[in-house]
Amino acid sequence: MSEHTSVAVLGTGIMGAAMARNLVAAGFDVRVWNRTRARAEPLAADGVRVMNTPAQAVDGADVVLTMLLDGPAVLDAVRQAAPRLAPGTVWLQMSTVGVDGIPPLAAFAREHGLRFVDAPVLGTKVPAEKGELTIMAAGPKEVRERADEVFAVVGSGTRWVGEDAASGAASRLKLVANSWVLTLINGAGEALALAEGLGVDPRDFLAAVAGGPLDVPYLQMKSEMILAGDYPASFSVSTGRKDARLITDAARQAGVRMDLADAAAERFRRSEAQGHGDEDGAAAYFASFDR
Repeated sequence: MSEHTSVAVLGTGIMGAAMARNLVAAGFDVRVWNRTRARAEPLAADGVRVMNTPAQAVDGADVVLTMLLDGPAVLDAVRQAAPRLAPGTVWLQMSTVGVDGIPPLAAFAREHGLRFVDAPVLGTKVPAEKGELTIMAAGPKEVRERADEVFAVVGSGTRWVGEDAASGAASRLKLVANSWVLTLINGAGEALALAEGLGVDPRDFLAAVAGGPLDVPYLQMKSEMILAGDYPASFSVSTGRKDARLITDAARQAGVRMDLADAAAERFRRSEAQGHGDEDGAAAYFASFDR
């Protein structure tokens, strides 16, 4: 990797900010843009250049990395960047946009001569900060060397699942993985809510499964949040609701019935309505109670 390789990161939320810090620490020239500039400003202390517009961020960049909420947000950002996007630029689209989100982005890439890689990630705040995200990617072989320079910094492993980013193969894999994540989050919340309702010490439940085949790190991690009553967001309730909708929409189009995903979407919706939207997804626990 040349120390002069320039990466533009569009979107500096929990994930994008961590990616930008890791990239600049690895020697990349990093510029960022965020819809709310104040949220990106702290990155300047790490050597990241904070820009006012997407067009300024991508001007002269070798690689553009998008990490935004959903497909419409990504498309809006790259449309704003279009006047300064050079043909041939590698675009690493790393947001979770679902099946329907890929075609408009792929069409934009074709229209502007961009080399498009569909590359959503599996992981939350801590893995992002440690550069240990799992990357699921689809894109042409000729851009993989450049893409892997970035992926090696922000992730601990990349699974390439095809050469045609427009096929949405990587985004479909991400939805399958996220369906399991949402099952774990809501399963942990419901188990602890049932323990409360039945007068069972939740730590007795956690001890009963600890270290056995029913135990998973996510159960222990999310349960500790619930027991502490502290929900710093690494994957928020509102993001969970959005991802659950992407999963259920894709499943419906594929003729697959997803009872658990439908239930997860409703739990996130209720929790969000209770005021927990910006808290960690573990706060979906509150959806078990009318309070």
